[in-house]
Amino acid sequence: MKIEGEGKLLRVFVGESDRWHGKPLYQAIVERVRKEGLAGATVLRGIEGFGADSRLHTARILRLSEDLPIVVDIVDAAEKIDRLLPILDEMVTEGLITLETVHVVKYVHGGGE
Repeated sequence: MKIEGEGKLLRVFVGESDRWHGKPLYQAIVERVRKEGLAGATVLRGIEGFGADSRLHTARILRLSEDLPIVVDIVDAAEKIDRLLPILDEMVTEGLITLETVHVVKYVHGGGE
């Protein structure tokens, strides 16, 4: 598979303690993205942040949090991202979802073309 040109970056901001059907929400999102056949997803764990409630979540040793910020990045063609949006709307009950146009310089999988 090879992807180049205009695509979409879908970014999902959730908390580490957020759950979906008994498992971490970020894990459930990655599994669903894979099932839907998208190019890939990356989960990033933040060291500090706050959301709508303004409560600080931090990895600093003196204020250890078990609910650190999590960002799931998903990049693919616009039509695949568009099909994923209603699924994520159901899964993410608290958090933030952003979408932006990106230019994919190179994505090659399976030996390329």
